[in-house]
Amino acid sequence: MGSFIVNILPLVLSFLGGAGLIVLEVFIPGFGLPGISGIALLCVGTWLTARAYTFGTAIAVLVVVVALLAVAIVIILRSATKGKLKNSPFFLKAQEETPGTSDELSSLVGKTGTAITALRPAGIGQIDGKRIDVVAGGEFVEANDPITVTLVKGNRVVVKKA
Repeated sequence: MGSFIVNILPLVLSFLGGAGLIVLEVFIPGFGLPGISGIALLCVGTWLTARAYTFGTAIAVLVVVVALLAVAIVIILRSATKGKLKNSPFFLKAQEETPGTSDELSSLVGKTGTAITALRPAGIGQIDGKRIDVVAGGEFVEANDPITVTLVKGNRVVVKKA
């Protein structure tokens, strides 16, 4: 038992710790402390293996650990996009919520409202009781002036003084 603790346990712990830190790096953006520490622990494990056994054994163990690490990272990333990790708080979710879609906004053409802020040329207008980002079509529009929607292109709403 004493021989196992002295010879094998440091090797196993350094390889497992290094692999664990590299997997942790997947969840933390950038190439930071966990990734560098994980690589350092893998190097220490390889050096300890070469010292205890042979250089060939150390390289073989390193290749196996790196292959298992690659498989683990692929499984984690696949699960993050399609599996159970998809709803995990560890992964950011894309938010594509816009205040109004272009279909909703295109129905505003010809409607009138009020400029809430001064339009120089962009500002905020109130049309049909909704606050909407608008752009004046050329002339300066004061706050509280009446406006009319002349054009909607994508999410850009162009207005003119009514």
